[in-house]
Amino acid sequence: MTTIVQRPLEVRTSGRGFVDITREVARVVAAAGVDVGLCAVFLQHTSASLVIQENADPAVLRDLERWMSRLAPEGRDYEHDDEGPDDMPGHLRSAVTRSSEVIPVSGGRLALGTWQALYVWEHRSSPHVRRVVVTVTGTTAGG
Repeated sequence: MTTIVQRPLEVRTSGRGFVDITREVARVVAAAGVDVGLCAVFLQHTSASLVIQENADPAVLRDLERWMSRLAPEGRDYEHDDEGPDDMPGHLRSAVTRSSEVIPVSGGRLALGTWQALYVWEHRSSPHVRRVVVTVTGTTAGG
């Protein structure tokens, strides 16, 4: 039997940086009861993104943030600055990353690697509440 479950999540950020949402998404997968399938995660924003990245060494996330700050710095003469000097850099950072990720479900669990986690990457300097839609599709055990 094929199952499709969709749940919204709210993610509170504390400004620029990463929020690990792996556990929250894993709870949606577990509640769906899917044994084998796919978990699609979609972020409904244009100045934040999703990234699957290492969860063991926090230096990886710090290095990514420093690299992104050089790639899309604040303080340039951007035409779009309606919400402040971090507005357009947030959009640029989102444009070179992703707003969605698809993760296999195997044995009723996210099939992430040992050192992988799913993060919301906030590109704005102030805290935000970000909306994520999690859709789980697959078959149940014996189905």
